[in-house]
Amino acid sequence: MTIKRNILLNPGPATTTDTVKLAQVVPDICPREKEFAGLMAGLRQELVRVVHGDAEKYTAVLLCGSGTLCMDVCLNSLLPEGKQALIINNGAYSARAAEICRYYGLPHVELKFPLDRPPDLAAVERSLAENRGIALVYATHNETGTGLLNPISAIGALAHRYGAVFVADTTSTYAMRPISLEAEEIDFCMASAQKGLMGMTGLSFVIGRRDLIEASRNYPRRSYYCNLWRQYDCFERTGEMEFTPPVQTVYAAVQAMKEYWAEGEEAKWERHTRVMEAIHRGLEALGFQELIRREDQAGLVAAVRCPDDPGWSFEAVHDYCYARGFTIYPGKAGTAGTFRLCALGAIDTPDIEAFFQVFRAALAQCGVSVPVRYKD
Repeated sequence: MTIKRNILLNPGPATTTDTVKLAQVVPDICPREKEFAGLMAGLRQELVRVVHGDAEKYTAVLLCGSGTLCMDVCLNSLLPEGKQALIINNGAYSARAAEICRYYGLPHVELKFPLDRPPDLAAVERSLAENRGIALVYATHNETGTGLLNPISAIGALAHRYGAVFVADTTSTYAMRPISLEAEEIDFCMASAQKGLMGMTGLSFVIGRRDLIEASRNYPRRSYYCNLWRQYDCFERTGEMEFTPPVQTVYAAVQAMKEYWAEGEEAKWERHTRVMEAIHRGLEALGFQELIRREDQAGLVAAVRCPDDPGWSFEAVHDYCYARGFTIYPGKAGTAGTFRLCALGAIDTPDIEAFFQVFRAALAQCGVSVPVRYKD
């Protein structure tokens, strides 16, 4: 089977291998069969292994939905009655966490910081000291809207110092940047199959401490479908998802996991790193400026400032590149005009070099001067 290969430079879904795509072509099976339950049990164990978790202490709970579902599940399920969540907000995705709290009416403190730099840890500690009702601290590892890397190990240490649970959104770092739950003081992390794992959309997962999930059975039940204890309990009792799982997507995730281990944690991160370096080189050659300082980046997303050129049109440049097999993505950096190029997926340096040839041609087609110009 010949499958057209597109290079996705958006922050997920990512470019996948043909073997992952074809893993979905399986005989029809009822998801209540023991064979399928065994498949999910193995996947759950491997998901914990990716982040170096002790299988006795940590477990993975599979969910049917996107990465935002995991945010919803963690925030509404892990906050005890009468306690507060602390949301460290320095980007679009941590802002979404605060919005989830508002939708549920969850008591929370929202600490807002600039979008282009890591949070002030002294301010985080002051908030924990002043609000002793905080039982859950939430932060995003890689703010995918900008590519900013947050110091999750330091935040986790502060959360634990003040007796709070630490939840890290690792949706856009899991299975790319090496993560160790214990070393980085993470109680819960999350991701979805279509990003770092390079699987298909529709499957997401929360990885966290068994004892804290067990304790949450006595917390308020704020959602019927999105309750972490409920989903965990069903897996532990039956080996199954409580509600219908995305069957073919699970098969793809199992294949993606096999390919993850075949490539290896270090080799995979090295590949993403060289892809990101190729993106930096290509942008520099054209005169583009990045929003986040290189030393503050997670190494997976470049938020690029749109040039001050009358010919510039993100839509026109996007469409030109898309027609030739390359996808770029608009930015999420507040009022700043940006677009994003990402190093996710089954791509390597030659793909980026081919992209910049097309990208340069798109700029010429739009009449954008190279090197590009900025007013400031």
